[in-house]
Amino acid sequence: MLSLALLSLTTACGQTTTTPPAPPAIVVDSATGKIDMPWLRQRLDSSAALRRQQVGVALADAVTGEPLFGYNEARYFTPASTMKLLSLAGGLALLGDSLPSLRYFSRGDTLFFQGTGDPTFLHGDVPSRRAYAFLATRPEKVLAYCEIASVPAYGPSWSWDDFGYYFQPERTAFPVYGNTVRFYAAAPLVLRGGAGAAVRVLPQRVRVFPRQFAPLTERAAADFKLSPDQDDEMHVYRAPLDNRFTYVPGPKKWIDEVPYRTSRPLLLRLLGDTLRRAIVGTAWHPRPAQDSIRTLRGLRADSLYRRMLRMSDNFLAEQLLLMASSRVGYRDSLSSGRAIRYLLKNQLKGLPDRPDWVDGSGLSRLNLLTPRTLTALLVRLHQQVPEARLLSLLAAGGGQGTLRKRYFEPGPPKVTWFWGKTGTLTHTCNLAGYVRCKSGRLVAVTFFNNGIPGDDQRTRNSMQWILSEVRDRL
Repeated sequence: MLSLALLSLTTACGQTTTTPPAPPAIVVDSATGKIDMPWLRQRLDSSAALRRQQVGVALADAVTGEPLFGYNEARYFTPASTMKLLSLAGGLALLGDSLPSLRYFSRGDTLFFQGTGDPTFLHGDVPSRRAYAFLATRPEKVLAYCEIASVPAYGPSWSWDDFGYYFQPERTAFPVYGNTVRFYAAAPLVLRGGAGAAVRVLPQRVRVFPRQFAPLTERAAADFKLSPDQDDEMHVYRAPLDNRFTYVPGPKKWIDEVPYRTSRPLLLRLLGDTLRRAIVGTAWHPRPAQDSIRTLRGLRADSLYRRMLRMSDNFLAEQLLLMASSRVGYRDSLSSGRAIRYLLKNQLKGLPDRPDWVDGSGLSRLNLLTPRTLTALLVRLHQQVPEARLLSLLAAGGGQGTLRKRYFEPGPPKVTWFWGKTGTLTHTCNLAGYVRCKSGRLVAVTFFNNGIPGDDQRTRNSMQWILSEVRDRL
């Protein structure tokens, strides 16, 4: 009887108890009309990983531009490589469908040419043979390279001690081979004799490309010592002020890429050896109304944008701004600053907060952005560029580039739900892009994290967890 009574009581309670409705994803203030997402604010406030640092978030509907949420959205942050989205906007506004490869004019038996900042001449990852074939097959007897005033090799506030890392090549008007040297080391060859014979390990063979740097490369001596501050996982080390390279053999095959120190004599030699034609250096003095100056078009611009954004290629981003500057103002120089000033006054005018913008890549800590400004730019890009094309340029969750291990459902089939750009410096971990919600809605989001102590893995995990909930609820 007692059991029946308890069962009856449980059933009655079950009939009268109701599950409280889930709070709405978006709340609209009836007095001000302001939209908010209290649950998201609570997630950010209560996150043990995020409370250690400075956090800024801004969400908006990518189609309508309607702001959906802001958290420190008007504060300025160090954006790191998310600045490449501004460089993308500059390229889309100024460069057209293809890159300007070089400017030239012909006079008698001489072709005069100068760089426009195009980085693709024999580049290892986004190569274009258009300029190469053009120069190699010209009928003029003399090819004359003309220098053009350009920016310093390194951008404002770049780290001087990153000169030997692949991600910080020098900026130049006419890059060749991406202004880097690549080293390909084969696995050491092991020779085994007969029974009782000693095993011999031959020295590791290293192939150097371009080959002109092979005579400047040597194997590290037995007493070679690294500086205590150098990365002991690097295989090749360059002297700070010249092109001398030292490689440290390893037990396995490896590939290293190291920037070389640029100069006019080296450029002329590299061009001459590559084109198999003599190249002379001279001044650029076209005669008004007599010499017709033309621009050779090269690689499709989307190929450069795709590599720049997916792999966060700093060099391509910097050269992009130089090319953009060749389309505005004076044509006697290449200036990132000139391109930036033009874009802020024109195509990027009207953003919520004026960016402090000093370079194309985001390597500089002098860059400053607010989350709502970058989200507003994402909305503009979506309005200006067909969605399929725009998303194809960005790193895709579970796909390629910097997001290949995150922001997707494994499936099958695998479902990507975020496309965007990461931004990473020491103590800085940022993200900007588009979330495809389960409802089909596309949300533009900026998620800044500055001042992160120690490792940023917890921050990355927290961002993914929070954005996955945005995907579920919106």
